Amino acid sequence: MPNHLAGEPSPYLQQHADNPVDWYPWCDEAFQRAEQEDKPIFLSIGYSACHWCHVMERESFTDAATARFLNEHFISIKVDREERPDLDAIYMQAVTAMTGQGGWPLSVWLTPDGAPFYGGTYFPPAPRYGMPSFPQVLKMLVSVWSGRRQDIHETAASLLAHLDREDETRSTALPRERLLAGAMDHLRPSFDPVYGGWGEAPKFPQPLLLEFLLARRRSSTQPQVEQDIELTLDAMVAGGIYDHLGGGFHRYSTDERWLVPHFEKMLYDNAQLARCYLHAWQSMGKPRYREVAEETLDYLIREMQHPLGGFFSATDADSEGEEGAFFVWTPQQIREALPAGSADDFMAAYGVTAAGNFEGANILHRPLPPAGDRGAHLDTQPDLSVARAQLFAVREQRPYPARDDKILAGWNGLALAALAEAARALRSDRYREVAIKTGRFIQESFVRPGSRLAHLWKDGQTRGNGFLEDYACVIEGLIALYQLTFAENWYQSAKDLADSMVEHFKRPAGGFYDTSDDHEDLVVRPRSLQDSLTPSGNAMAATVLLKLGAYAGDTRYTDLAEETMATSAELVNRAPGMFGQWLLAYHLADSGITELAIVGDLNAPQTAALLSVATEGFRPTMIIAAHSGNSTSAVPLLEVHRLQSGEAASAWVCRRSTCLAPVTDPQELAGLLDS
Repeated sequence: MPNHLAGEPSPYLQQHADNPVDWYPWCDEAFQRAEQEDKPIFLSIGYSACHWCHVMERESFTDAATARFLNEHFISIKVDREERPDLDAIYMQAVTAMTGQGGWPLSVWLTPDGAPFYGGTYFPPAPRYGMPSFPQVLKMLVSVWSGRRQDIHETAASLLAHLDREDETRSTALPRERLLAGAMDHLRPSFDPVYGGWGEAPKFPQPLLLEFLLARRRSSTQPQVEQDIELTLDAMVAGGIYDHLGGGFHRYSTDERWLVPHFEKMLYDNAQLARCYLHAWQSMGKPRYREVAEETLDYLIREMQHPLGGFFSATDADSEGEEGAFFVWTPQQIREALPAGSADDFMAAYGVTAAGNFEGANILHRPLPPAGDRGAHLDTQPDLSVARAQLFAVREQRPYPARDDKILAGWNGLALAALAEAARALRSDRYREVAIKTGRFIQESFVRPGSRLAHLWKDGQTRGNGFLEDYACVIEGLIALYQLTFAENWYQSAKDLADSMVEHFKRPAGGFYDTSDDHEDLVVRPRSLQDSLTPSGNAMAATVLLKLGAYAGDTRYTDLAEETMATSAELVNRAPGMFGQWLLAYHLADSGITELAIVGDLNAPQTAALLSVATEGFRPTMIIAAHSGNSTSAVPLLEVHRLQSGEAASAWVCRRSTCLAPVTDPQELAGLLDS
């Protein structure tokens, strides 16, 4: 008998449509049935590329006896966290409060009115890893539901009160420079001096923290900052977390060495990491970082882009029923694919052995020396690009991991920002075309009347209201696209979306809610300050409002950004490693935005020379506007800088409401920007 998921568009929900568990999507019908039958709700939240979500499905949700017990005693609801990040945020916060940790699959038990009272993540089918089995948990909860109902209601009330307290304002005035310097000091003790990154296994890429170090590199009093950045970037790209044949990064590493990943690939990871490696190349001049940025963007364009222009969400960790099967190699497979000498050279360079490093097979990686200049080691390796291309062609014949083909607004905003910045920095016509195509797709497919955003697009249909993260990340992407093309429709669209974001998400006590004012009523209205897998919506909102305030000359945007930052200062000061996008926003506000306005015929060589200077180097606190000067501009920053007839193309540099005299010489402009 089919459950209630068959008509759902989410690929993750579709994966569970044939389970014997009588799954419902999140809907009124499920809650009404729970109320009528006086049953608790079992809420399971995951996503299509989640390896342990698949494991729990195979072990428990396809098991007939477990399904019978669930169907008899619970109303079961399945949620795709990427489709409903609001629900994920609320119930993840509840489980973290109960257990001290969270993750996916997220398993939560609710009263019929949606209040959480018990939760966890993955539960095995039999007791192991110090965890009770899933059947044990279910039987315990049935007993508690029938015999200790008052305890359940008290627990649920306590949790809801905790969630409400989490929304209390924390507006705190802290000197920005002290907060930023303190963050640098705080990050140092948890840094891994051997393999880079922060913390121990499992180890996740932290592109936002790396972006913060890059932004602070020149002003920092810590001499090892550049070494830390380089160590981390080199160790990640040498490890198995990086796809050495196809480009792009896997989700995270199960060990501290970045060797053995969980093999899913996510759009948000690759968009953020491509941008991070691009900025590292701009900042430090290492060609290998440019190469990684290009390979990662090329992977996204080749394997993750819809023909209309948007980008899909993820690819699975598993294929042919095994994790990583698409990506791993045996020596025999390599010898069959490559000439003898080339095979030996390749296996030596990529750590391939008969014993293997993953269930008898090999995850390709670049073994690094235990100490010394690892970057130089990577730079002096033999050119094996031909062998890599040959193995890539062989790999293309294997069964592909499943792809989650829903397209999400916010994640596409991150991809747009990476593509637009790469097109500008690398002067790439190809990336420029892809960025414009992506911007048009977002504009045509996600933006509704009144500058309201949809959250999800699939098979020509949009679904759901946009969340704060969607608005903020799309605005960031549109600003980057404006700075690439100087087509003012992109600036205007970013500004209109920002006005809509403020109207529908603003919180009276400062900052923003995750959901709009016309969103479905939930047990609480969520407000997430901490970065998760993507930048905090509040932090990204503060970032883009600072930029728009500079473009528009409108203190309303700047004041809103300042109010938003004040709500997070206490938390950022206490645990900066969890608030990377906030650190970037604070750095932007503390440094002050450098405004560069270039006015002149955009097709003329002199104007092009000035614009060329603007693309050189890494200037994370600079915004650029350009205009022909012979007509009215929609960008207020440009309206105050006009050319008289016959005047040469000119550039104005402004900082903290003060503009320097215009310059026409590219070298003079470079000197002003570097001063």
